[in-house]
Amino acid sequence: MSVLRGKAAGVTFGLVGYLFLVELVSGILQGYYVPIIPDLVEHLGIRDADFNWFEAAQLLLSAIVVPVLAKLGDMYGHKRILLISTVLTALATWGLAFTTDFTWFLVAFALQGFYVVWLPLEVALIFDRGRVTGTGASQTRRAAGYLVVALEAGAIIGALSAGKIFTALGDVQTTLYFPAIAVTLVFFAILFGVPESTPLPGRSLDIWGFVVLTLGLLLITSGLTFLRINGPGTWWVYVFMIVGVLVFIPWGRYELKQKDPAIDLRVLRQPTMWPVQLTAGLVGISLLGAQAPLATFAGTDPEEHGFGLGLDADVLSYLIGAYLISMIVGALLFPRLSKWSSPRVALIVATFFVATGYLLFLVNNATVIGVFVNMAIAGIGSGALVGALPSAAAAAAPRGQTGVATGLTNTTKTIGGSFASAVFAIVLAAGTVAVAGHTASSFLGYMTVFAICGAGALVAAVLLFLVPKLAFADVDEGLLEEATEAAARPE
Repeated sequence: MSVLRGKAAGVTFGLVGYLFLVELVSGILQGYYVPIIPDLVEHLGIRDADFNWFEAAQLLLSAIVVPVLAKLGDMYGHKRILLISTVLTALATWGLAFTTDFTWFLVAFALQGFYVVWLPLEVALIFDRGRVTGTGASQTRRAAGYLVVALEAGAIIGALSAGKIFTALGDVQTTLYFPAIAVTLVFFAILFGVPESTPLPGRSLDIWGFVVLTLGLLLITSGLTFLRINGPGTWWVYVFMIVGVLVFIPWGRYELKQKDPAIDLRVLRQPTMWPVQLTAGLVGISLLGAQAPLATFAGTDPEEHGFGLGLDADVLSYLIGAYLISMIVGALLFPRLSKWSSPRVALIVATFFVATGYLLFLVNNATVIGVFVNMAIAGIGSGALVGALPSAAAAAAPRGQTGVATGLTNTTKTIGGSFASAVFAIVLAAGTVAVAGHTASSFLGYMTVFAICGAGALVAAVLLFLVPKLAFADVDEGLLEEATEAAARPE
């Protein structure tokens, strides 16, 4: 058994080396465009507020495509779908560099969102390589930690390099070539360096199941997006969200009758799975929804408004960089804490870190050092969870469903982030005040945002206490097969 473990570790190390490059590029894509948003706005001839449509469109696409692509990875091989999604991302990224039209830029920016499926597919691929030796769970946690390091390092590289490249070249279009080149090169890293997983034979694609699932997700996420953009007075956005939720009632009944459903609800309701998926959604509130409020709070002038830090953009970038570094620390610590205690305990500790970091803002928000401490604590927990949640979902899933399980953590995280963005926009807008010709959200509005983030993480921690104590640990392949067959049997 030790020999097998050694071989598996060697294979995984080689595999992670190439996937590290993939996540590095993923991070670059996530960090590259933010510093040059004002220049992109001028390049396209639009208003600052119009840039929200690009982010909203990409979030919509990511929520919809990840479950489908993840299931196709389970059916036909995770590497194959990883290559296809990389090609689509590369084409979209090149498209951004060759258009000055708002509509086409919107389409390309949305299609670039195919990169969000990379991490779930990578986690599923790594778990598949380690499954046969019974070390899939621990290897995946360790490897996912390194992938998160690459992701956050890429975000830092992207954010720092974009402004410098634009300053050196003085041209937006040429500046946009560089992320496109990076995505193109990483395609060949996947093609020649990543081995294929072993899909189960005899699988089928539940087309109608995915069609209805997509419709429900589209209605909910688009309703949340329009709520954020148009405000709470727009009555029809609530109709979108209500109908989207109701769609899942007949969809659930249909899925329970399918031999090979789009989403196996019997697996999803297992005590090792549903707390993980709900945790992803609850943590998505702070991971995806709190970044803009944090930035605007830190930039608010305390002399004019009585709160905030009054940081300039360059100093604020250092604070954000420190937050990303704390996420790297969390990603590296999580597998070690899992080894010392258990994966379940490590997940609970990580969620408590997120909760503590954001709740500290309620009493510790007046100094740069205080805010840094809060963000560092929350960042350690967030960094651990980014890789740990898909890894836990993969460990809890039966063979042939690791891609779907890991992909769902991304989808629920996106929905949580969309919900938070909509609610936070309303909360902050409701408390907007005008001082000296400027507008700023109220102190109470910001404290409400941070309280919601902390409370969401606390609820997630409580849910994780319901997970069996030995969940997500390494298991013998024979026992795993028995669990898979038991999960597949109708009740």
